[in-house]
Amino acid sequence: MDRRTEIREFLASRRARITPEQAGLRNSPLAGARRVPGLRREEVALLAGVSVPYYTRLERGDARGATNAVLDAVSRALQLDDAERAHLFDLVRSANAIAAASRNPPRANRQPIRSQLRNMLEAMDGVAAYIRNGRLDILAGNALARALFAPIFNSPARPVNAARFTFLDPAAAEFYPDWDAVADQNVATLRAEVGRNPYDKALSDLIGELSTRGGTFRHRWAQHEVRRHRAGSKRLNNPVVGELTVNYESMDLAADDGLSLIVCHVAPGSRDADALQLLASWNASTPQRPLKRSASDATE
Repeated sequence: MDRRTEIREFLASRRARITPEQAGLRNSPLAGARRVPGLRREEVALLAGVSVPYYTRLERGDARGATNAVLDAVSRALQLDDAERAHLFDLVRSANAIAAASRNPPRANRQPIRSQLRNMLEAMDGVAAYIRNGRLDILAGNALARALFAPIFNSPARPVNAARFTFLDPAAAEFYPDWDAVADQNVATLRAEVGRNPYDKALSDLIGELSTRGGTFRHRWAQHEVRRHRAGSKRLNNPVVGELTVNYESMDLAADDGLSLIVCHVAPGSRDADALQLLASWNASTPQRPLKRSASDATE
């Protein structure tokens, strides 16, 4: 994933979605007939308070010397939200780091899931909880999580990965009643991770795999959407208890860089709570086959 290309395509896609009217440029001296509805580079430069050659160079992917103040000004000009602004900073930071690195870049950090984390997951009773990394590998889960997300854990694709399941396993369309929303969320999460981790070969390989094996992913990837999904709700069609809606909270693990704890819960006394309790009872009375784990399942 070339950083210059990522910067160029991201900035161009954000510029294309803003009209001069939205940017407050109704009376711009640059107004007039235009081939596309979005802003011109000259207009972005005007809004950001930088020279046209400087912004043009930045949009072409040359981020040398781009200061935080300049990136903040460009973010305001393009009306980026918090997630998009952070993504732009990540792209520029990694582009400059790669340019300064030697021909032997540092290896991506990999670490086993600590036994303390696995014990913590199993001690969380009544909720489904699992740990994943930024490229959406599900690295560990408690018994209820493995039952709730059984189609993902049992998918033949390895390592267990939410995006790989969503785009490559036919069972995903049945498991996710709102498949399009889940697909968009996965792509937006991977987009953000690309900016944060330029040396993650496993991430590059995953993007390549999803891009070459499905046009649906390629189309979404080209839109350069970036979002943070820290909390929300998701509809699932579990093979045992049927359809239910779970709420989720995502929390970064401070002692384990790059890992997140996701806890799925339901409203007490609701129909969804009854379904989750039934699933927990069924799971406790059913012999469980151990999950086949590859070496990469146990690493970040």
